[in-house]
Amino acid sequence: MDVTNQTFDPRCRQQPPLAIDIILNLDLFGIILYSILTFMAAVAVLVFIEECVYIYRKVPANKKSIIIWVNGAAPIIATMSCLGMWIPRATMFTDMTSATYFAVVVFKFLILMIEECGGDEAFLKQSAKKTFRISTGPCCCCCPCLPRVPVTRRSLFLLKLGSFQFALMKMVFTILSIVLWTNGNFELTDLNITGAAIWINPFVGVLTIIALWPVAIMFMHVRITLRTLKIIPKYAMYQLVLVLSQLQSAIINILAMNGTVACAPPYSSQARGYLMSQQLLILEMFIITLVTRLLYRRQYDPLPLAEDDDEKEKMVLPSETIENTA
Repeated sequence: MDVTNQTFDPRCRQQPPLAIDIILNLDLFGIILYSILTFMAAVAVLVFIEECVYIYRKVPANKKSIIIWVNGAAPIIATMSCLGMWIPRATMFTDMTSATYFAVVVFKFLILMIEECGGDEAFLKQSAKKTFRISTGPCCCCCPCLPRVPVTRRSLFLLKLGSFQFALMKMVFTILSIVLWTNGNFELTDLNITGAAIWINPFVGVLTIIALWPVAIMFMHVRITLRTLKIIPKYAMYQLVLVLSQLQSAIINILAMNGTVACAPPYSSQARGYLMSQQLLILEMFIITLVTRLLYRRQYDPLPLAEDDDEKEKMVLPSETIENTA
């Protein structure tokens, strides 16, 4: 076929191959690559299960489910990427599952930072005379003139609500997208004004930015207080999962839809872009799973110390009042 007509090769416009077709067409390099990536995804899940057992035994009850949710981000994404790699026609569903899970993780990470401070009441008590700096990313990092907001029960509730809406609405839009897809109204590659994807995806993007803002505000507020609990590297891993699972995948998929990623039958250009994204995510999430295991498996519970501090305060305050009255 002439070079100028390569983009019209019918093999580059066909649906993604079935799982059995992938297995039958794998060469030696493909067998090794798929085996290694599948092994990485399986190890990530096993590490996560072992971490869950440790958390269940060693971590206080108020933090168990939160830490398990946060730790599960990388293994879940690696597992969904592995399924999408073996079953290319299920890519839309595996990506939606990963995105929905991470939407919950965004809210859980905000709650984790509050719980590390001792919970809502302890946080409000410690920050009674402090303020939130809202001129932070991803919304207002370029607006240093914004006023600081006092730390109150109402402002804390608004921060929680800002992240919770994403966890809720992402699930709603995922279900809506699947329902529309079954009716033939939702297609990721359909960028026409009459398509559902062109309306749903930007709106979800706005909700994502709104949800990330409260987490950034809270992190800027507690990063010094929770420095001994490794909150900075934990936040870095959370941000890295966000960038790799959302931004990296979006860039590769956009390049594939524009034809920048060449087709390689039986994979079309778009299907090959999804394949590359999933293979990269398996490797990246495997590494992140190992790093997060080191961060969360340590003894970092501040609750006994907080109780000791409270007891010391109760012992010190009466003596101080006696001296003042004298």
